[in-house]
Amino acid sequence: MFTREFLDTIMKAYDVRGLVDKEITPDFTFALGASFARFLEEEREPATVVIGEDMRPSSPLLAQAFADGVTSQGFDAIRIGLASTDMAYFASGKLNLPGAMFTASHNPAEYNGIKLCKSAARPIGQETGLRRIRDLIVEGVPLSIRAMGKVTEQDMLTEYVDFLLSLFGPDLTSAERRLKVVIDAGNGMAGHTAPAVMARLNVDVVPMYFELDGTFPNHEANPIDPANVVDLQKAVKKHKADIGLAFDGDADRCFLIDENGAIVTPSALTALIAVRELKRKPGSPVIYNLISSKAVPEVVTENGGKPIRSRVGHSYIKAMMAETGAVFGGEHSGHFYFTDFWRADSGMLAALFALAELSASASTLSELLKPYNRYVLSGEINTKVSDTQESLNLIRESFKQDYELDELDGVTVTAPEWWFNVRPSNTEPLLRLNVEAINEATMKKVRDKVLELIG
Repeated sequence: MFTREFLDTIMKAYDVRGLVDKEITPDFTFALGASFARFLEEEREPATVVIGEDMRPSSPLLAQAFADGVTSQGFDAIRIGLASTDMAYFASGKLNLPGAMFTASHNPAEYNGIKLCKSAARPIGQETGLRRIRDLIVEGVPLSIRAMGKVTEQDMLTEYVDFLLSLFGPDLTSAERRLKVVIDAGNGMAGHTAPAVMARLNVDVVPMYFELDGTFPNHEANPIDPANVVDLQKAVKKHKADIGLAFDGDADRCFLIDENGAIVTPSALTALIAVRELKRKPGSPVIYNLISSKAVPEVVTENGGKPIRSRVGHSYIKAMMAETGAVFGGEHSGHFYFTDFWRADSGMLAALFALAELSASASTLSELLKPYNRYVLSGEINTKVSDTQESLNLIRESFKQDYELDELDGVTVTAPEWWFNVRPSNTEPLLRLNVEAINEATMKKVRDKVLELIG
């Protein structure tokens, strides 16, 4: 019924994603659920699957079809209803069960998708199960010799909030400094989770776009694009707030705005969280991806930690955290991973680290982050190319004689006063460029030279 060629277009590196009604249909999610159950049986995983869903109009029907597929193979399903992705990871970790989250994250309304994990929120990507699940879908859904499984419902929101706050204790929930916090939920799942979390803190919340609406009527729920945080920047200054928080559609990513309305780089937040975690677990490894500011490994080293560089992608970071015993991992895309959160990423937990640090200090957010903002970053620049490999070869040849070069993920070139990375997209004919330098003039010079080569 489903060909390998079709499945390869929607089963991405880390999840499943496509157009509703054309690609992501109830028939498909039924087959996916049945095949996921068969995969879990092969892996000797528990015979119950936790299922969460976002606010997209298509999510409930697709999640129900998936649950029907799971139970057709004799597995049980626990539907936790509306959830952020990190809340689904929490359910998987807390219950020690495999899970599925129905979301297309920051993609437009016409999309939906599914993120899968093994028990304890262990990630499933192409190399760790998606390819096998694809092959099982192609084989077709067999009749199961087991009795039909059952579907139950369980609301996990209160337990999720309790768990997040338990990681901080009274220094956060009983902080004397009362903060004014503007939160832009982007009509996504933070509109469901943020009120429950913030009600327990000493904060005044200015809510923006908390209404759950999978058509995203105000702006794309993708805060990595500066255009989507303009409203939040204005609101922070208008309300004279201490901090602004912007979440993506499924609320697994969080971006900060400081009291001046300036965008905080995820690298600065990575450094701040790393310092707090290293105080708690001195000498621990900290993972950072290769497009993070070089301030991150500097700060980790200065605070007695062991910085470990990773390629881009949550499955790589989570695997590396497991291998090294890292206390924390940060990506420049706004994903933050915590060993005490089953090595899963949580936008809300990252936000709470920033609020804990700010509430315990008399400083402004920009003052707190100043030690971590040491260099000038270009931000990610995407360029369409006809042949990604040909363009990478040209860049490699142009720099290899005079500069340090490595190929952990694309091509990274390093000089004393600057570095850049160019890497191909997993899903499109794009090259992604990130440049960092000691000052803006140097950054622009390197950026323009590399863009000319790409072009």
